[in-house]
Amino acid sequence: MLDFSRNHFDLFDLPVGFALDRELLAERFRALQDAVHPDRFARASDQERRLSMQASTRVNEGFQVLKDPLQRALYLLGLHPDPGPDAVPQDPDFLMEQMELRETLADARMAADPQGAVARVLDHIARSERALGEDLTRLFAASGPEQLIAARAAVHKLQFLDKCRRDAEDLEADLDL
Repeated sequence: MLDFSRNHFDLFDLPVGFALDRELLAERFRALQDAVHPDRFARASDQERRLSMQASTRVNEGFQVLKDPLQRALYLLGLHPDPGPDAVPQDPDFLMEQMELRETLADARMAADPQGAVARVLDHIARSERALGEDLTRLFAASGPEQLIAARAAVHKLQFLDKCRRDAEDLEADLDL
């Protein structure tokens, strides 16, 4: 059965870092799930069935966290000591970008081409998320105190972009109706 004290990366036998081979993660997920799935323990003791259910839940949870870039970044931050809220610098350029994206989304319904306006926002967000992913790969690989502070700032940006992307996708779906 699984060692429940292992972190998600150890559980899937993957190196701890932001960069991740998604195919390898999926392959390891299937293998682990096959090994601990409750159906395999249908005729086992109550304790073994309970452990199987816990292990299966842990494998599913780990997979969900590691496959999502934002959740993976947050999890990685959780593996390191928190330097405190004052350690994350404010980025005035990013604050301006946030306001501009929000304004563009707010104005999109009244734009001559609302779908085009939303598509441009989604494209901008996708490019920004890719750039932040590259930054996070580098920052988590170094993992010194300064890099972790910068990673926290990058994750904060990624959280905003994730929320803005979901809002833009919701608006896009509304416009399609």
